[in-house]
Amino acid sequence: MQGNLNEIDICSILQLIELGQRTGELWVEATSSHHHHKLGGDRASKYRLKQQSWFVFFLNGQIIYCQEGESSLSRITDYLRHYRVEMRLTDKQIASLPSTDTSEYTYLWALLERNIINPKIAGSIIHGLVHETLFDLLSLHQGNFIFHQGAALAPQLNTFEIAAFVTKITKQVQEWKQFYPHIQSPEQFPVLSDKVRLQSSLSEATVNKLEHWADGKTSLRQLARYLNRDILTVAKAIYPYVQQGWLQLVYSVTAKPETQTASGELKGKHKGRIVSIDDAIAIGETINSILQPQGYEAIALTNPLEALSLVFQLKPDLILCDIAMPELEGYEVCAMLRHSTAFRLIPIIMLTGKDGFIDRVKASMVGATDYLTKPFTDTELLMLVEKYINNQ
Repeated sequence: MQGNLNEIDICSILQLIELGQRTGELWVEATSSHHHHKLGGDRASKYRLKQQSWFVFFLNGQIIYCQEGESSLSRITDYLRHYRVEMRLTDKQIASLPSTDTSEYTYLWALLERNIINPKIAGSIIHGLVHETLFDLLSLHQGNFIFHQGAALAPQLNTFEIAAFVTKITKQVQEWKQFYPHIQSPEQFPVLSDKVRLQSSLSEATVNKLEHWADGKTSLRQLARYLNRDILTVAKAIYPYVQQGWLQLVYSVTAKPETQTASGELKGKHKGRIVSIDDAIAIGETINSILQPQGYEAIALTNPLEALSLVFQLKPDLILCDIAMPELEGYEVCAMLRHSTAFRLIPIIMLTGKDGFIDRVKASMVGATDYLTKPFTDTELLMLVEKYINNQ
C-alpha cells in the first residue's frame, strides 16, 4: 500500500491497517520549504526543500513504536530528564549496540536490559513518543506514504490500539489550530518578554517556573517531554501569557525577546513585528526564515479574510501583502486597512510576480507604501523592511 496524502489521509491509512490487522511499518514523508536565494517567480524551483519523515511500526493492527526521521537519541534523553535518570550508556556501549534503522528503539531496550530504567518508565516513554509522532502525522495534509508488510519490530514492550489514539489526537489537533497565530508550531521556543507585568499579575512561584522554562533554549516539544505532558496541555498552559504579550514564541533563539525594566523601558526588543499576507504557505515560511534570524518577529497569514481581523490583534510594525490572492486581492486588503486609523501610517509593502507600471499605480492609489517584485533576494527584502521599520 502506497500513495499520496492528497488522495487518502493519515487517519484513513491507520484505520485500514487496524482493520486488516496488519504487521509491518508505515513510512511517511513530507516536504517543507525554506528560502534559497530568490523568492517568487517560478515558485516550485526557488526553494531548498527540507524532507521530514516518520516511521510507525505495527503488530496485528496495533502500534508498537513511532520514530521521527533518522533515529536520534535526543528524544529519549529529554524523557529521561523528566524521570531524573542520570545514568546513560557510554559512547563505547552505544557503539556496540546492533546497527539498525531503529537505533532509538534499540537504545531504549539497552537501558531496560541494564536496569537503568524499569519497564514502567520505558512504557511511558514509548507512549509519549507514539503520541507526539501521531500528533505530527495527523496534522499533515500533504506528503507521501508507503506501508510495507513484514516482520514486526522486536522485541515488543507494549502495543497500542489505533482507534483510541486517533480519536483523542484528532481532537487535540483541532484544538491546537485555535491557538494560531499566537502558537504555530511545537518547534517554537518560548521566551519571557515582559517580566515586570508577569510579576505584578502572577505568583512568585509561577513566575519562577516560567523563567526557568522560557529560556529561549527549550522548544515547546522539549518542554512537553520534560514535563511528561502532551503538547496541547503545554500550549493551553502558556497560551494566556502569549496572548497577553508576556511570553513570546520564536523559531530561532537568535531572535532576542523584549524585556522590560522597572522604568518601563524596553530592552533587547525585537526589531519589529512583521506580518506577511500571502495565500501560498511556502512564501510565508520563506519570508519568516529570512526575517527571524535578523531579529524580527515574523508571522505568516495565508487567509486574506482572516488576516484583516487578525492584524488588529497582532498590531504589526509593517505588513507585506501579496497582490494576487483568491477571495480578496491585496489591493482590497490594503485599501480596507488604510480606512482604519490604526493602519493609516503602518508601512504596507505589496508583493507581486508582475513588474508593471499599472500595478505600481494601483498600489499607490490604495495607499501602499512601497512595492516589491518577485522573485527577490534576501537582501532586497531586508533592505526594504529595514528602510521602513527604522523610519517609524
